[in-house]
Amino acid sequence: MNIRWLFLYLIALTCSLAQAGKPQAIPEARIVRLTLDPQNVALLHLRPGYVSCVRLPEDISTVVLGNPSTFKAEHSDAEPRLVSLKPTTPGPGETNALITTKAGREVALHLVSSGNADNGGPVDFILEYDRPRSFLIQPAGSSLIVSRTESVAPQPASGTAIGQVPMAKYLELLKPQSGRKPHWLGKQLRVAVGPITESDQQMVVAFSVLNASNRTIELLPPQIRLTGISKKGHGKPVKAEPLAINNYAINVRRLRPGARAEAVVIFERPSFKESSEQMVLQIAQAEEVDRPVLAPIAFVAPLDGGEK
Repeated sequence: MNIRWLFLYLIALTCSLAQAGKPQAIPEARIVRLTLDPQNVALLHLRPGYVSCVRLPEDISTVVLGNPSTFKAEHSDAEPRLVSLKPTTPGPGETNALITTKAGREVALHLVSSGNADNGGPVDFILEYDRPRSFLIQPAGSSLIVSRTESVAPQPASGTAIGQVPMAKYLELLKPQSGRKPHWLGKQLRVAVGPITESDQQMVVAFSVLNASNRTIELLPPQIRLTGISKKGHGKPVKAEPLAINNYAINVRRLRPGARAEAVVIFERPSFKESSEQMVLQIAQAEEVDRPVLAPIAFVAPLDGGEK
């Protein structure tokens, strides 16, 4: 009886060793390159035992996982544009991830892991994002990621500066307002809010930008944010919720030293806000995206279309 059990044990041990010694299939390693697009969700294939990296063209602010119990995300200030992702369990699983940059862009990912069972499946080792080649904000978008650029300098009616009829009536706001003394905010990059009008909660804000530095700068598209102040945060803003921008126009994006740009932005303001919240216009230059100028905007436009 003992000899029989010993014989069965030796057979089972031999089978286990043979299975363990079987070489595992090498995964299909892939490097993916995409362009930042607010309308698309990228599918990222992961595998236990491997780490996948997502690299963005600008510094990352936050990384949020839908299911942090089965996936892990790591981000270090030493590599401000890199996020590493990997599954933490051997079984299959999936979740979503949201990456937000310091410029206010949002990147949505769908993470999928087939587990250890799919040894030969694809694994995305690197997902590289490129900047969009243009800066025209998509209408009615829920994100401030931009996708293409167009010149919006005022031109004769035969030109194609705007290409959108709704913006044509706002071109007069791109001209400097005579008799109005701007209230500049900022140092090297200065911003002044101009006339504000409102119709059915759609706000039209004219503003000016002045290059007070000694070098040429390139302006990024404007952003509108609803900022909040924490009662326990020593008066520092702790929330900066972006508002969807319908459209904007600017007569020049590259400013020489001392040059000035005129612009207008159209957006839907929320129906209400908390008393500690404030609506601000955010303007930044391409080489100092982490140092924007924040100009407060009246939550309710004045009846006379003034600044405050």
